[in-house]
Amino acid sequence: MEKENSPENGVSEDQVENLEQSLPEKSKKQRSALWEWIETILIALILALLLRTFVVQPFQVHLSSMHPTLEEGDFILVNKLAYKLGTPRRGDVVVFMPPGGQMEKPYIKRVIGLPGETVDIKDGKVFVNGSPLDEPYALGETSGGKFNHIVVPEGTVFVMGDNRMNSSDSRYFGPVSIASLEGKTFLCFWPFNHFKWNF
Repeated sequence: MEKENSPENGVSEDQVENLEQSLPEKSKKQRSALWEWIETILIALILALLLRTFVVQPFQVHLSSMHPTLEEGDFILVNKLAYKLGTPRRGDVVVFMPPGGQMEKPYIKRVIGLPGETVDIKDGKVFVNGSPLDEPYALGETSGGKFNHIVVPEGTVFVMGDNRMNSSDSRYFGPVSIASLEGKTFLCFWPFNHFKWNF
């Protein structure tokens, strides 16, 4: 019997017992590490979803109406809290779904007229409250549409694309409800050679 427990036979009973005890502990540590990874991934996914839903959301530019500021295919980031915590300002580039379900993809336009302001389009220019608007971002003359002279109703904004000869905007479908704005565009991040912010 003593011979069976001697080190000469390879593994002692104590060593076997220690090995048996260590196996469940290793298994527990492996399971704990795996669960920590799962928790980290789940938290990251939840935070990303919350961020996308309530704070910042990426959009792709699908039309050329904002040329030359934004090009078709550009990817932008939109601050979704901008108009929940504040109000639109002239020059903001905003994202919204087109009125009347004209398209399934969102429009990207620039705020031109604010609530209570009078917007006039004449002689290829935009006038706000009787004064010509300085628009270094605009491409081409501004032709008129259905809404050439309008007082912007409360709770809405008058928007236009920078590419004035190729933009469906408030000249044709009227002012846009502020409540319908997805947010304010603040960054173009792709492609990298189009990188810009606060435009």
